[in-house]
Amino acid sequence: MTQYQLFATTPKAMEGILASEIEALGGQNVHQKLAGVAFKGDLEMAYKACLWSRTANRILLLLGSFEVNSQQDLYDGVKRINWFEHMQPEDSLAVSFSSKNNPAINNTHFGAQKVKDAIVDQMRAKFNKRPSVDTDRPSLRINVYLHNETAQLSLDLSGESLHKRGYRDISIAAPIKENLAAAILLRVGWPKIAAEGGSLLDPMCGSGTMLLEGAMMAADFAPGLLRDYYGFLGWKKHDSAVWQSLLTNAQQRREIGLTKMPVIVGFDQDRRTVATALQHVENAGMQGKIHIEKRDIDDASAAESWPKGLIACNPPYGERLGDEAETAELYRRLGEVLKNRFAGWQAAMIISNPELGFRLGIRSQKPITLFNGALECKLLRFNIEDNAFFEPKAKSQQERIEQISRRVENAQTDSPAEMFGNRLRKNLKKLSKWAKQNNVSCYRLYDADLPEYAVAVDIYQGEKTWVNVQEYESPKTIDPAKANQRLAGAMSEIPKVLGIPQQQVFLKIRRKQKNTDQYEKQGDSGSFHVIEEGGCQLWVNFEDYLDTGLFLDHRPIRQLIQQQAQGKRFLNLFAYTGSASVHAAIGGATSSVTVDMSNTYLDWAKRNFDLNNIRGDHKLVRADCLQWLAEQAAVKQKPQFDLIFLDPPTFSNSKKMDEAFDVQTDHVQLLKNAVALLAPDGILFFSTNFRRFKMDHAALDGLIIEDISTSTIPEDFARDQKIHYCWRISR
Repeated sequence: MTQYQLFATTPKAMEGILASEIEALGGQNVHQKLAGVAFKGDLEMAYKACLWSRTANRILLLLGSFEVNSQQDLYDGVKRINWFEHMQPEDSLAVSFSSKNNPAINNTHFGAQKVKDAIVDQMRAKFNKRPSVDTDRPSLRINVYLHNETAQLSLDLSGESLHKRGYRDISIAAPIKENLAAAILLRVGWPKIAAEGGSLLDPMCGSGTMLLEGAMMAADFAPGLLRDYYGFLGWKKHDSAVWQSLLTNAQQRREIGLTKMPVIVGFDQDRRTVATALQHVENAGMQGKIHIEKRDIDDASAAESWPKGLIACNPPYGERLGDEAETAELYRRLGEVLKNRFAGWQAAMIISNPELGFRLGIRSQKPITLFNGALECKLLRFNIEDNAFFEPKAKSQQERIEQISRRVENAQTDSPAEMFGNRLRKNLKKLSKWAKQNNVSCYRLYDADLPEYAVAVDIYQGEKTWVNVQEYESPKTIDPAKANQRLAGAMSEIPKVLGIPQQQVFLKIRRKQKNTDQYEKQGDSGSFHVIEEGGCQLWVNFEDYLDTGLFLDHRPIRQLIQQQAQGKRFLNLFAYTGSASVHAAIGGATSSVTVDMSNTYLDWAKRNFDLNNIRGDHKLVRADCLQWLAEQAAVKQKPQFDLIFLDPPTFSNSKKMDEAFDVQTDHVQLLKNAVALLAPDGILFFSTNFRRFKMDHAALDGLIIEDISTSTIPEDFARDQKIHYCWRISR
């Protein structure tokens, strides 16, 4: 049979696992590349990769490569392919196009259009007919990757991503994709454990992805067997006999495998999630093979009849909208359960925050880097045995704050923080002048300028001057006693330099990699103060929450909204305390809708409205913003807004939200839903604090996306150009 050059794509850091799979399936000349594996094989091998690879996203069959130095080069190169060999004129097609470092063509939408034109023109010239475009399930999906001056033109044999096995309800978002779950299980040796009769347990099983992937491995169940669509099914060169033979063989292997299943069990504390997982088990035809029940983590245990095996899970990543301490406590409880009830088992879990892994109190083998969407994570592996456990030293933030406060009150700073005080004076001289000239009353005075004093110092001026100090948690290499000494020294210097009482300086500890710490309740003082910004009055609170109710780095975007709001209909999503809505109303917005899922922050927003005497058509809506936006975008008579502000969290698996949210993975659909509510000449401002965020321009073709990040970072945050990113988006 003809040998083809093939390429299997996969998420970054999974290339080695995929290469092993391809070699085991019979691929030849296997070479790992970035986010994929190149190999050779005949048509049967290509079909096997589609049917049996558990970690690939797509299987591409190379049709040709050519040099591109102009738009015409791309058109001519595609047209040189004899497309009559691959499709009928009445077929449908779709084109995926990506370009890197090619100055001639850097717009993916234009590149895809040029590829389509070349194919359509060739077909129309001969048959006076043209293929139609179907972006959902086309007869033929074409992939073009243009890197420097070389274009690689391929057929996408998979049609749609192979992680879509066919058992998941498409309306349910998953915190982990099927091929990542499979990679985790392959990496920790689950197939060998299963073959030896070991059990698989997921004590936080969610919608059941880890369990189903583990069950399919144990049952010799081809991951693509449930799918009813592949990209090669509409291809003229498709060999249905070869494909049917592979399907028949896979069905026979599954029937035999299902008779030899090990114990596979999942627990979850949420009844609705358990129901979803059971539906997915049924969709996969695995009823009676996987046991799932509602059970809290504290009640997780193995029956005496279950052979020892593997515990695998994808626990919360510690970036929950809510209580950070709750997540840390969850990991501690999980560690206790493993220690007391699962001696002799192995365990594996994927986490994004090493500090939370430390809370388990179990020594891990060397962590393995994997990516869940754009989020870099670590796969931890444990042998649950007596010598693997240790007692993590955990001290609450509040305890540390109280300790520092006592040292300051007792003047026990041991040595003066003169260096810090001098830098503070220098910054104050420069920034106070800038603030006065620009009518800024609240600004960042200091932001870890000196490595020894890793704090942020924010000034708020109202009827008094208040200072909000946030300490960036010290790395474990720093002696805690020395860190406390430096922090106490800084806290002593601040009131001296600013000439205010110590009682007007407030301390918080901001732990690293927690992008939603502003939502964590710190106290119950109920003490609010009024500040002024751009003609708006706003309530702030220095004692009850990590953040004060006003994100100072967003000052320019709030002012921009105020300047552009005259006569506009304004929508504020993930609104927090509604400060942007206040600016819009003061700027003359005719109406506004402010959406947040927290009663606390909506009440705060209402107080801000009342403080500014905002009346009329200005609504506060308590809802999961993702769900609310999806519902509004789906209705026939969509509400229309002239100005939208969208500032979502980086990651959330809040109990109040139906599904986990990852801004990198989910921003395309989020923006599409928001744009659906945008009036024809409307403007959407999209902002994120995720420092590694990459806008998916290819998936958002048709939109005008302008990066305005630089202009929205104020003078007082100039030292940190990645404090946030911001885009102006229109149709």
